[in-house]
Amino acid sequence: MASFVDRVVLHVSGGNGGNGCVSVHREKFKPLGGPDGGDGGNGGDVILRVDHQTTTLLDYHHAPHRHASNGGPGMGDWRGGKNGETLILPVPDGTVVKSKDGTVLADLVGEGAEFVAAAGGIGGLGNAALSSQKRRAPGFALLGIEGESRDVILELKSIADIALVGFPSAGKSSLIAAMSAARPKIADYPFTTLVPNLGVVQAGDVRFTIADVPGLIEGASEGRGLGHHFLRHVERCAALVHVLDCGTLESERDPLSDLAIIEGELEKYAVDMSYAGQDGEVVPLNHRPRLVALNKVDLPDGKDMAEFVRPELESRGYRVFEVSATSHEGLRQLGFAMAEIVKAARDAVAAAPPKVQPAVLRPRAVNEAGFKIRREEKNLEPLFRVLGEKPERWVKQTDFTNEEAIGYLADRLAKLGVETELFKQGAKPGDTVVIGEDDGVVFDWEPTMMAGAELLASPRGTDVRFADIGDRPTRSQKREEQQERRDAKAAARAELEAERKAGIWTESVSGRRAAHPVKESGLEADDDL
Repeated sequence: MASFVDRVVLHVSGGNGGNGCVSVHREKFKPLGGPDGGDGGNGGDVILRVDHQTTTLLDYHHAPHRHASNGGPGMGDWRGGKNGETLILPVPDGTVVKSKDGTVLADLVGEGAEFVAAAGGIGGLGNAALSSQKRRAPGFALLGIEGESRDVILELKSIADIALVGFPSAGKSSLIAAMSAARPKIADYPFTTLVPNLGVVQAGDVRFTIADVPGLIEGASEGRGLGHHFLRHVERCAALVHVLDCGTLESERDPLSDLAIIEGELEKYAVDMSYAGQDGEVVPLNHRPRLVALNKVDLPDGKDMAEFVRPELESRGYRVFEVSATSHEGLRQLGFAMAEIVKAARDAVAAAPPKVQPAVLRPRAVNEAGFKIRREEKNLEPLFRVLGEKPERWVKQTDFTNEEAIGYLADRLAKLGVETELFKQGAKPGDTVVIGEDDGVVFDWEPTMMAGAELLASPRGTDVRFADIGDRPTRSQKREEQQERRDAKAAARAELEAERKAGIWTESVSGRRAAHPVKESGLEADDDL
């Protein structure tokens, strides 16, 4: 069973907004009290917050689906719905939040750092908020909007000043146990360390943390051993310490070859540069200050090996320390050398001028409509797709079982200029109009004959413009009726032409009466007349 998890996919969703209320105030001796429906409550947000008491993402590995509470519906007597409670998810210090495509959304460093992972939906307005001088008693309310829902990737990058790297069983965990109060698992077989370990070291007046990651072997960049999976935990470190095993019993290994292999694997590791904008620069691991700790010098062979390779390492520019986690030899000198590097790095950060992000002003264009219409084609017929934050939100807030609510939506769209733009793009009555993307609402467009439902006399909850909406034929029915009329006209013309050819009639009745006038006596001049 996993006890340490440093990467999870979290499915978060904010709470849904509550619906507005439709209500009319009723009081004795006040038959027309007016609308008093309250607004719905807003849904709760899902917030990630750094908590020092949290050290792993294990909880989210077992329960990856998190949902904030919904807002309550509005009520009569102007009572608003209750807002949904915000869901706070504690995460370890150093958690990086990414989207599914790898874009960094937040780098949470420091106690209390927060990020809104999923915003809650806004509540719908009640009919009291929708009333105006022209629409005094609305018979509808707006619906609440669903909360934001998305998947985020949480990656833990430990906050440490110094990182210990080396082969498995080089003694990294033993060094942390000897230099700090940390008690990692220590055994005499490779890959004993399966999770990063952190320890706090005090050297003089400098206190810093050191991190030990599972050992690297040749081919780690290709997935051998534990691979590069845990190297993200040393990306924030100011310096690296190469722990070289001078007492290894493997004949094909020696400290110099181990150092070359580890340097090669660090060279192949690509530091995550996606969050470099926050610190200005991210230095690759193999370009950071490095120290070399020749470990296990308490062994006779280890001491001899350390004295043999030390001149070569110093000639390459490394600061070399002969240490022993068992006898504590050289640990004090190594600790002060680490503290010197950490202090220099902290002083450099403190002396650097603060990076102030320039304010970016994005004024709205004068001719910006707030929406756009994209003409498409479906089944060889035109389709007009309306896209924009306002139209899509308005559709979600509309109760399509209420005619007055539909009329209110039509008025809002007409005021925004949607109908005018549809006319410009050649839309005709009966064409398909979709508001939103793939899951948008589909309409058979009928231009508004008279704007302003509040100007129309109709009962509450209805709209005379939609009185015959149930009897309105579809486009296919219209085409069938038109074809039937055409066929009937063609049949009538064919019948008349057949009668004319048969001699049943050759001229009009008025022409025949002119040729055979009726006598004044009232007798018909022709029995056929």
